[in-house]
Amino acid sequence: MSAPMPPVLDAWRMVTARRSFEGTFPLSAFPRLKQSLVDTEGNCRFQLEFGRDDLNLAYVEVRADAELPLLCQRTLERYLQPVSVVQRLGLITEEAQESALPEEMEPLLVNEHGELRAIDLIEDELILALPVVPINPDSIEIEAEHWPEEFEVDEKPNPFAALAALKDRNK
Repeated sequence: MSAPMPPVLDAWRMVTARRSFEGTFPLSAFPRLKQSLVDTEGNCRFQLEFGRDDLNLAYVEVRADAELPLLCQRTLERYLQPVSVVQRLGLITEEAQESALPEEMEPLLVNEHGELRAIDLIEDELILALPVVPINPDSIEIEAEHWPEEFEVDEKPNPFAALAALKDRNK
């Protein structure tokens, strides 16, 4: 069942009701993600699904798809990085519960009131999906032999050559 999503969710009620939400956020709605983007043109499609797994562990599954405008570090031009995220987060109330989660489930520490901002969950997953060094896969790698002459490395004299000459003279 999909429904309009309130800004703050009660995670425990959502798990009990097995609620799901889907929709779209503009990239401009993610203040922390914006710092890594060239601009905020575009949207992120998302789906959140709350429930319990076979071990009766409460979870929220976050799915997000977006094309993030990044700056290619090879060409220094804007390009769109497709990002598709699927992450199941195990809802825990204290850090000691983390060890009970299966390996494929990441922990999400929720306060005693169960309040969580869904937009923050989505933003966190998009930030984690960013490449460390954004490089447009369609760009062409510049090889050293094709560099312009202005980038040629000049051979500099060895600063110790003068000392070697003095040493040879003193023999």
